[in-house]
Amino acid sequence: MHPAYSVILFTTASGAGYGLLALLGLVGINHGQASSLAFGLVSMVIALGLITVGLLSSTFHLGHPERAWRALTQWRTSWLSREGVAAVFTYIPALLFGLVWSGLIDAPQWIAPLGAITAVMAMVTVFTTGMIYASLRTVRAWNQPLTVPVYLAFGLATGAALLAAIASVFGRFQGFLAGATIVLLVIALLLKVLYWRAVDTAPRTHTIEKATGLGRIGLVSQWEVPHTSANYVQTEMGYAVARKHARKLRSITLLLLAAAVLLMLLALIAPFIAILAAVASLAAAVTERWLFFAEAQHVSTLFYGEKAA
Repeated sequence: MHPAYSVILFTTASGAGYGLLALLGLVGINHGQASSLAFGLVSMVIALGLITVGLLSSTFHLGHPERAWRALTQWRTSWLSREGVAAVFTYIPALLFGLVWSGLIDAPQWIAPLGAITAVMAMVTVFTTGMIYASLRTVRAWNQPLTVPVYLAFGLATGAALLAAIASVFGRFQGFLAGATIVLLVIALLLKVLYWRAVDTAPRTHTIEKATGLGRIGLVSQWEVPHTSANYVQTEMGYAVARKHARKLRSITLLLLAAAVLLMLLALIAPFIAILAAVASLAAAVTERWLFFAEAQHVSTLFYGEKAA
């Protein structure tokens, strides 16, 4: 499928923002108030800023962005609507948590409960984002068990890398934070490898025989092409990345994640290197997400000559 840049920005930016927000909530639960007002405010601004930029970018590929609010009304049946509702409601505890945790409001007794609610809501929102794609049976590569765990893992891994980078700037970088970030980056790497293996080896069950219901007779082939020129469905749903390019981009994703791990190890010696680790992790997330869309094959391609999807 054709990767829309707005959706790539949305899923990577908001995923990192929600991951950072969830980890800040856990920090508040375990350590109480932020070590300084500046550290608390900068961390929250970056988290909420990434989330906001991501959510706003998600409307760019819509034909009528001004009608995006209508998606919130279909939460009973649509994961897209549930994501929108979760995203909106997450702002409430997140803003309250930021005010209390940073020290702008003196209410330390509320840091832990607000931090817990914020962390849960952040992960629920990322979960619903992953489910938008995992619930689509028309795309085999998405409709499988590892889609949502990969979304959650990349969100937490990039969020942890950002937290480590921010901590290094304020002189708050610690070995435990580096270790936790490395673990999350490795988990994201392993889950993505398992995801690619599952997608590559799974049987292509969507076939032209099954789609037409004529499989009982034998093999089915088209008599003639459906269109004399390319149309929107072919451009958007029929987009395919060359196998050699896909292999190269997969390797780049894994190398960037490995580089982020190595840089985080070096940050134990020179904390400012954590900034480079965060950049590498975000670059890996962008490449991974571009491939997530580009390698997906929609079942509608069967109508345009594909034998299986």
